Amino acid sequence: MSKHETTTAPSAELGRKLGLGAVIALGVGTTVGSGIFSSLSEVANAAGSSLFLVLAFLIGGLLQVPANFCYAELASAFPEDGGQYVYFREAGSRPLAFLCGWISFWATDPPSISIMALAIVNYLAYFLPMHGIVLKIVATLFVLVFMMVHLRSVEGGGKFQTFITALKILPFVLIIGVGLFFMNGSTLLSATPLAGTTVTGITALLAGISATTWSFDGMGAACYMSGEIKEPEKNMPRGLILTALIVLGLYVGLTFVASGLLSIDELASSDAPIALLASKIPVIGQGADVVVAIMAIIVVIGSLSSCIMFQPRIEYAMARDGLFFKQFGQVHPKYQTPAFSIVVQCMVAIVLIFASSLSDLLGYFTVIALLKNFLTFGTIFVLRRKEHYKPTYRMPGGYVMPVIAMVMTATLIYSTFIWSALPSIIAAVVAVGTGLPAYYLMERQNQKKQGNA
Repeated sequence: MSKHETTTAPSAELGRKLGLGAVIALGVGTTVGSGIFSSLSEVANAAGSSLFLVLAFLIGGLLQVPANFCYAELASAFPEDGGQYVYFREAGSRPLAFLCGWISFWATDPPSISIMALAIVNYLAYFLPMHGIVLKIVATLFVLVFMMVHLRSVEGGGKFQTFITALKILPFVLIIGVGLFFMNGSTLLSATPLAGTTVTGITALLAGISATTWSFDGMGAACYMSGEIKEPEKNMPRGLILTALIVLGLYVGLTFVASGLLSIDELASSDAPIALLASKIPVIGQGADVVVAIMAIIVVIGSLSSCIMFQPRIEYAMARDGLFFKQFGQVHPKYQTPAFSIVVQCMVAIVLIFASSLSDLLGYFTVIALLKNFLTFGTIFVLRRKEHYKPTYRMPGGYVMPVIAMVMTATLIYSTFIWSALPSIIAAVVAVGTGLPAYYLMERQNQKKQGNA
């Protein structure tokens, strides 16, 4: 644990019960979500050629690896629950640390749970037609089931997350493995720009690389549970780096096969590129729609489970420091999990399921969430100058890795702000306008408690 002053002293602590497999399952399970089912066409549209499509995912993935190098060093220095919140706190900014958790709880984490639960049911409706209130009730049941899985046992939750992550990767591996035998070399080497495309050459490649960045988001999820990982000084760096390599290999393999089976025009114009890809493989063929619907259900279930597992840890960590409602810092005496934090986050998500228009708030806070990532990588520059910063793992390249991670994140911030400038400004005002007063109120209460002690 890091040496910081806590204002609460809960009796129970979360134990270290998860191994290397859980670190990888959390990162891969969070990253490989429903986005890949549409991002292939988005990147194809930006890249403008089959060759650039593959290169975009390869280079884009390699440029995302430095982010995991950063998280690996930070997690080895502060092997405790809380992720970004902890890194901001240890860098010396309690207000920024608080805002990080405040925004996560009210603006990004519960909405992401509700959106994924609704996505699962929408894919499930392919087999069991449902709509309206029935769809929302089934989505609620999914949230409740995984809430109970992760509430009752961190080991059981870790085992399930590892299983569902392996299961969600399997169909992609199958498509890649079988698809390799039916590829068309001339299609793969095609570099014909899309009809009507004016951007070509290196500019098109850069556009494609930029379009891949969302596909790699979420690889540092395990950092939120560093305090529950066995031998974190070894397992966190190994797990985070292996996560980045697994996701990179999966995405590059998928785009390589897709580029050898489909023209760039087909990929760019398709609303369901994975389904179109599967339909071109004789072994899968006519059942492509069914296969992809099942794949999507499994993939999003993995992401939903992962988020319910790791997201409540940030409020747990804040409460332990007296910077959030103290009930969130409680550990269930029987299950040894942050039960209150898990339950409340899931209850908020369920409310959002029935008031789905509120889920649109997630889009408003996209830039804010990206700014958190940007500043997290920046904490490396501050922390390396502090005496208490003693990571057991140091990333290669000195400050090169955090610089690359910050540049990649800044690219996303810029592109997101361009198409949603007003929502981004509104989100920033709301975040600061509500967060800072709440922070100073809690700090004042902490000071009173210390004065009465």
